[in-house]
Amino acid sequence: MKVDRKLVVLGIISLVIICIVGIGFNYKRFSTPTTKVKKEVVNKPKIAKDVAVILETVKVKETTEKKTEDVSSTEKTEKKSEKVVEKAETTPKTEPEPTPQPEIVYDGLTLDELATKLNRSLGSSLSGYGYKFASRSLELGVDPYLAVAIVLHETGCSWSCSALVQNKNNVGGMVGNGGYIAFASLDAGIDAFLNNLYKNYYAYGLTTPEQINKKYAASTAWASKINYYIGKIKAS
Repeated sequence: MKVDRKLVVLGIISLVIICIVGIGFNYKRFSTPTTKVKKEVVNKPKIAKDVAVILETVKVKETTEKKTEDVSSTEKTEKKSEKVVEKAETTPKTEPEPTPQPEIVYDGLTLDELATKLNRSLGSSLSGYGYKFASRSLELGVDPYLAVAIVLHETGCSWSCSALVQNKNNVGGMVGNGGYIAFASLDAGIDAFLNNLYKNYYAYGLTTPEQINKKYAASTAWASKINYYIGKIKAS
């Protein structure tokens, strides 16, 4: 329980005064009139002086304690502020993650954009296979425009695919020992065509319609027809 210091001090002062008055009263009873006057003259200033000293001591003590409390409160506030600042400094800042930029894979286009471009030229049974041609051609290092141009020339899939595509999934007019090769699916037929274009032509440095023409087709007009389709694909 908190005790009011001022009340305690006043109580002490009161006790001191009572004691002094009691002593004076007893002295009055047993001393001569001359001695009494002399004693009262001597003791009154002393009582006032003692009371003043006591009050001053209490005042100084209260002032000191108040300053101590203020300093303590200030230190607590500063420490709390330091902790807040320290916490703010140690808390890692979360930087926003940069937005990933789409990768350009060919002719200034992303893979999806390239697939969309090829799909504009592919029709009939090959409609929607632009991504297959784009991704597989880039894996092999083959020009996707050239590959699709050959397919369009060989199969007519700009409008309606030939029976070779519809019945045998053969998209490049590939011939084996027993005639035109049949494949289990269009994906398998596309993979076989692109692998053949890479292994038998690109691997030997034959990468343009003119260079491929000499080995691929007997007609010298074949290269110009392929270039026509390449231009059409680029313009789409």
